Amino acid sequence: MQVLCCTAQLHTIPMAMKNHTHDKSAAFEPAYPVRFAAARKSTWVSIFVNLGLTILQIAAGFFGKSQSLMADGLHSMADLFSDVLVLFANRHGNKHADADHPYGHARIETAASLILGASLAALGVGLLIAAGMRLQHPEQVQAVHPLTLWIAIIALAAKEGMFRYMLSVAQRVRSQMLVANAWHARSDAASSLVVIIGIAGNLLGYIFLDLIAAAVVGVMIAYMGIQFARDALAELIDTGLDEEKVRAIRNTLKAVPGVVGLHELRTRKMADNALVDAHIIVDPRISVSEGHYIAEAARIAVLKSHQVMSVMVHIDSEDDAKAMPNIHLPQRHLLLAHLNNRLGVSLPASTRIVLHYLGGKVEAELLLDTAAIDAGELQRKCSLIASDDPYFRHITVYRTCAPY
Repeated sequence: MQVLCCTAQLHTIPMAMKNHTHDKSAAFEPAYPVRFAAARKSTWVSIFVNLGLTILQIAAGFFGKSQSLMADGLHSMADLFSDVLVLFANRHGNKHADADHPYGHARIETAASLILGASLAALGVGLLIAAGMRLQHPEQVQAVHPLTLWIAIIALAAKEGMFRYMLSVAQRVRSQMLVANAWHARSDAASSLVVIIGIAGNLLGYIFLDLIAAAVVGVMIAYMGIQFARDALAELIDTGLDEEKVRAIRNTLKAVPGVVGLHELRTRKMADNALVDAHIIVDPRISVSEGHYIAEAARIAVLKSHQVMSVMVHIDSEDDAKAMPNIHLPQRHLLLAHLNNRLGVSLPASTRIVLHYLGGKVEAELLLDTAAIDAGELQRKCSLIASDDPYFRHITVYRTCAPY
């Protein structure tokens, strides 16, 4: 039997609760205003550029008899539609979390990327098939007008400029969707380069090169579309972060004071961010509140150091990743009823009882605040019980003195 003397002090700490739900009827307020504004501005610039290129390329390709330039014009038209899709996703993906979407609306961007990728793949395959069918009738292939070459050069310069502008914006605001859209502009520039080569070859007498260029443009569009769709689909099926990022998150968690172990670290992508779940091991004999404090410190450390939107930290008293040795043990009320039955007397109602479920057994601490019971005798009985009990490993009795 041991005697504990302690002073109890009550502190009231004000806490601000963060509201994760928003009134659906309220005016739209983006969750990430800077990213939203940058994406909207860059996308509107892209819309005007692609609208002008679509009209210019298709008209020049039609009247100048260039199949590759018309194909590139259709590519610009696809970009125009994708820009409209990006505007939609940027607005709706930036909404705050609500009751129906507790993790926010970020995956609207992912869905938009999937639709964009599938559309580009279909367009590319269609252009490839059309070029292949025309190549079967080489006698119908005509020489192109020299003006189409200059239109293709203008398109190349415009698309390369759009790529550099949009990529700088995407990197500044860290938007995966805008990065994808920027590289889409780079693929457009590459396709325009192919068109220039095809038109130049046609003008030099290799008339079939214009159709070859149209087919190559189709392949490039389809390839980029498949890449976008693949990446978006990987996110929608909860693909985890790459090994390097997971290792960095693991190191951050293990560096938090009070964390003595870590297992079951899981991640999944969420648009430009990630969701993280982790089980941390803490000293099994600390209080619940201290364990919660350590878990909260671990959560905040990950949020501050990594591009993560949400962290769920589970507290473990021991490593139960491979086995759950305590699952067969009775719950508290049944365990105390068992102890009272073996003692042959009920413990005083004022007794504070702390239970530690560890290694398949229970370690109990009984804190008495009354002299009505002989603590020494109680300790002797408890020691005898623990020597052959199926549940208790050992039971320790403490007597507390009144706080001063």
